[in-house]
Amino acid sequence: NSEDVRCKCICPPYKDHSGHIYNKNVSQKDCDCLHVVEPMPVPGPDVEAYCLRCECKYEERSSVTIKVNNLILLE
Repeated sequence: NSEDVRCKCICPPYKDHSGHIYNKNVSQKDCDCLHVVEPMPVPGPDVEAYCLRCECKYEERSSVTIKVNNLILLE
């Protein structure tokens, strides 16, 4: 597969939980905290507040392009 897609959520520290980066292969429409952050580090009442602090971005990249660039750089 030449296309790699993922959703990356960067969640800062919250209460007594340290910050964490979550990655998951999901569709662009599912690129949000509720679909990517597993397991959820906070109990039910804190999920909304925790997720509002997370920044989630959908990313696409071409593995073939990356491999070709690496080969060129190595020569």
